[in-house]
Amino acid sequence: MVGLGGLLSRADHRVGGHAVRFRRTPLAPPSSDDPTPTEVAGAASAEAAHLALVEDAAAEQAGASPGADVSVPDLTAAAFFDVDNTLMQGASVFHFARGLAARDFFRSRDLLRFAAIQVRFRLSGEKESDTTTAREGALAFVAGRRVAEIVELGEEIYDDLMADRIYPRTLLLARKHLEEGQRVWLVTATPVELATIIARRLGLTGALGTVAEDVDGIYTGRLYGELLHGPAKAAAVRALAAREGLDLRRCTAYSDSVNDVPMLSVVGTGVAVNPDGALRQIARERGWQILDFRVGRKAALIGVPSVLGAGVVTAGVLAGRYAWQRRRS
Repeated sequence: MVGLGGLLSRADHRVGGHAVRFRRTPLAPPSSDDPTPTEVAGAASAEAAHLALVEDAAAEQAGASPGADVSVPDLTAAAFFDVDNTLMQGASVFHFARGLAARDFFRSRDLLRFAAIQVRFRLSGEKESDTTTAREGALAFVAGRRVAEIVELGEEIYDDLMADRIYPRTLLLARKHLEEGQRVWLVTATPVELATIIARRLGLTGALGTVAEDVDGIYTGRLYGELLHGPAKAAAVRALAAREGLDLRRCTAYSDSVNDVPMLSVVGTGVAVNPDGALRQIARERGWQILDFRVGRKAALIGVPSVLGAGVVTAGVLAGRYAWQRRRS
């Protein structure tokens, strides 16, 4: 597996009011010796998380720490939390897209593309060709946009639409790990910039998220590898563990979705939080703890898509519907 030194170079932009120095440079054409898209996605996400962690440490030393005010004596154990329907009610990208629509971010032709991709994806399932199409459609709305613009909007939209959707009991679990001296990372298909905002606002260590390529601070509309979903989440956790010296046997992972079984399986302790039916069954078979914090909200939560592509593309579709309704009102 090639190192990220050939894929990432340092440059300045800001997340959560703090400088984060990493920039995605253009990807080289794939060759037979290249790592798989899953490996690239995982390694890129781990590298981005590591660089953000370095920046947080520097800010903390300067007396302006954006992260949790907790010592970290246990450097080999950590916790990994999925975001959508595990930590946050609904899909974070949906909330983000809704906020973008409210700011007239989408164009009608983008919405038509989102809708067409969504219909095909939902009808055909998660075939490789369809997930690729879904990924490209999801990236279309950020291509050509400035990273700083998306980050600034992410800050605003978190305050407007996400902060009050955090599950308090899941957040308590995360903070318990912090109190025990462990580091806590979010792991999500959400763009790493937005995932990092969520982590910092909640006082967590950092986030592993989908890494989109940018050149000179402008999104190209391409990803490093693929969306951080399914096996890519497990790859990111493994890559971060190697980078940070974690013992995965001492780590814990939390998720609601059967798609995250690879991540739940790569650590010593898997926990099913607000699980879908398939994950609940697997958790029972494997003896994983099952927690359900959806009291009174199960139907609403289960109805929000969070699988690869579907969750991201549905965000665009629903955001377009929201914008259309605003124009009619």
